[in-house]
Parts: sequence; C-alpha cells; structure tokens
Amino acid sequence: MKSNVARTAIDLCQDFVSLFYPNYCLGCSLALYKGEEILCTRCIRDLPKTNDHLDLENPIQLRMMGRLPVQHVMAFLKFRKTGIVQHLLHQLKYGNHPEVGVRLGKIYGKELVEAGFANKFNLIVPVPLHESRKRKRGYNQSACFAAGLSSTLNIPWDESISTRKISTGTQTRKSRVERWENVKDVFSIRENEKIKGARILLVDDVITTGATLEACGKHLIDAGCSELSMACLAEAQ
Repeated sequence: MKSNVARTAIDLCQDFVSLFYPNYCLGCSLALYKGEEILCTRCIRDLPKTNDHLDLENPIQLRMMGRLPVQHVMAFLKFRKTGIVQHLLHQLKYGNHPEVGVRLGKIYGKELVEAGFANKFNLIVPVPLHESRKRKRGYNQSACFAAGLSSTLNIPWDESISTRKISTGTQTRKSRVERWENVKDVFSIRENEKIKGARILLVDDVITTGATLEACGKHLIDAGCSELSMACLAEAQ
C-alpha cells in the first residue's frame, strides 16, 4: 500500500512539474503527453518509412549484393532535405541528443520483430567513429541506434569490435568513387573472436552510396562472420 501511495505521489509531482517545465518532442517541439518518450505519437506516425525490411529486393539490398555477400540490407526512414528525418538526424549528430537514436532504434527494432527478424542476427555492430570525433561529440550516433535496436530485438550490441583507425573528412559532395577511396582503408577489427561464426547486423546512421558500409562490412566478413546484414537509420536519395 505504501509503495502504491508513494508512486502516486511521485506521478502527481511529475505531472505538476510538467505543467511548468514540459518535455518537448524533439521532432515537432510540441509538449509530450504522459507516456510519450522523446517523440510524440504524431511524429512517430508520420515518419517517412521505407519498409525495406518487407522487400527482399529493395533498392539498397540490390545495390549492396553486387559488392558484398549480404543477407539483408535495409534502411528505416527516407531522408529528405528540410524534412523531419533531417531534423532528427541533426538533433542526434549535432544537437547532443543521443536519445533520438536510441528511440528510433527501439521503434525500428519493434517493426523488425513483428516482421520475423528477431532470430536473424546474434550480434549488432555499429559503424565506428574515429576516437577524436567521438570525444568531440561525446558519443557515436550509430551506437545509439544500435542500442535501441538491441533493446527490442533482444540481442547484444558491441561498439568495441570495429574501429576507425583514420579520421576521414566528410563524405558530402564526394562522388561514389571518391567516397570509396575516402574509407576503404580506415577500418580495422579489434575483437576477432567475437566475430567468428556470428550473424552480424552492421548499423549506421545514413546510407548514401554505401561506401562506408561496404568498407566496414568487408573487414567483418574477412574476420570470419558467418552472415552479414546491414541496417541504417535513414537512406539518402
């Protein structure tokens, strides 16, 4: 009885505080209702989804199959300039809001479970940031996405396996060939034993040409993973 009373008192206090200091949706900046987390129900409903996981011959799947032996390749959202996805990615990467990546990862993970992907992988590996960039940002945005996926897919994620040994410049405004040259030699594997025989889901924030995923994925295949799949938060077109 006491615990229920205490919980009710805490809930009332939180409701009272939210009247004056409300939590805001990081998508639309409107106040969140009780039970909503990070994003409001409307923003979640209106996310421009690719539904790639429902189509084994989606465009990025076919694009990567010609370059690496991959099982599944998919992106959660469609990236459009000035759209909500661009806004959320900016919040995630430059607005000091790692919780955006975690929340979107949880949402996508739930959709993957509902589509039968719960047992397709046994390890999630985020594309790494160089240590200098990670120190500056404070976190790896792809690792945030991995953490969210992990919580709903109920499989572990590990940020220590793949490392970025060279800090590269931005891929923006580079051609496909230039993007590949920019990243082909920047990754290395630190934890080979964790990879051997694993069915890995390699995750990143945005896929454009796929050069970064290809370079990182090649190292995982060479290190002995049994299957490689890829999932990105958004696909830029």
